[in-house]
This record gives sequence, C-alpha cells and structure tokens, in this order.
Amino acid sequence: MLTAAAKFRIRVNGRIHDVYAAPRTPLLYILRNDLKLNGPKFGCGLGECGACAVLIGNRSVRSCTIALSAVRDRAVTTLEGLGNSDAPHPVQAAFIANNAAQCGYCLNGMIIATVALLASHPHPTETEIRNALRYHLCRCGTHIEILAAVRSAAAWSAEAGQAGDGAVDDRATSHDPHEAAS
Repeated sequence: MLTAAAKFRIRVNGRIHDVYAAPRTPLLYILRNDLKLNGPKFGCGLGECGACAVLIGNRSVRSCTIALSAVRDRAVTTLEGLGNSDAPHPVQAAFIANNAAQCGYCLNGMIIATVALLASHPHPTETEIRNALRYHLCRCGTHIEILAAVRSAAAWSAEAGQAGDGAVDDRATSHDPHEAAS
C-alpha cells in the first residue's frame, strides 16, 4: 500500500525547504529531483557504494537509504553545501590539488566521508583514513590520489587550527554505511 504524500520541512545546506513526498521516500530522491542538488549520486541504491553520501550533523550517511521522514529536524549538508568553485571547502581544495578524480562519480562520497572524518579525528592516522573510506567504492582506481588528498586536507586543517570549517556539528561520527542516522 502506498503512503500518501505529506509536507516535510527540511534544512539542507543551511536553507529550509518545504517538500511534498511520501514519508519513506529516500532522501536522495528529494535532494536530486526536488532540490536539484547533483552532488549526491545514485550509485547502487542499497547504501553500499557511498556515492550518495551526505552529512547529517557531522555523520556521513547514505541518502539512498535514509527516509525523508527521518531527517525532518536535522541539518543535511551536501557537497554543494561545503563550498563552490570560487571558495571550495578545504577538503574539496585538497582533492583538487591532489588530482584525486578520474570519472568523479565516487568523489561526492569520498569528500563527504573525509569531512566527517576530520570533524571527529582532526589528525587521523593512516588506519583511520583507510577505515573512513573503506565503504566508498572507486571504480577508476584513484585510491592513491584520494588517500593523498585526505592526508593533505588533514595537514591543512591542522595548520589552520581547525578540524573542518564549521560545516558540521560535534555529535558522534559513524563511517559505517549500515548504521542508520539516529
């Protein structure tokens, strides 16, 4: 049985949006189709690849598996909410500086996961970096450049004396895609 559409007020990238959809509609569909945000990608639709990752608070979560009704009182940040071409977020700048892209499909998830990692671990070890990215799939093989970009972002944040740039809050971070946003 289909659930009737309802009005939901959600905060995405610092702006309030009123959307009309069924409560169980995946957040990814709202972000891409209704709000026209193309940072989060539809990859697998199962929460396995990481292409659809967004920040809810400071947690990297898979927007293809999070229902719209689960985010109504939470701040959602997409790739577009981090920075832009004129003023990229430090993590975005590190990915650019390290040429950490080939096709670019995985970059949304890699960047979002890195922002979440640095919010909770400003000086991550190599193991912490690899653990944070282990559930994000890159089919092109740019893993070496991606790891270098994460190291650069961590170093730049440390030099600037920041763990991020305030885009996320200080709640507990989970990098496990199978853990639902709570």
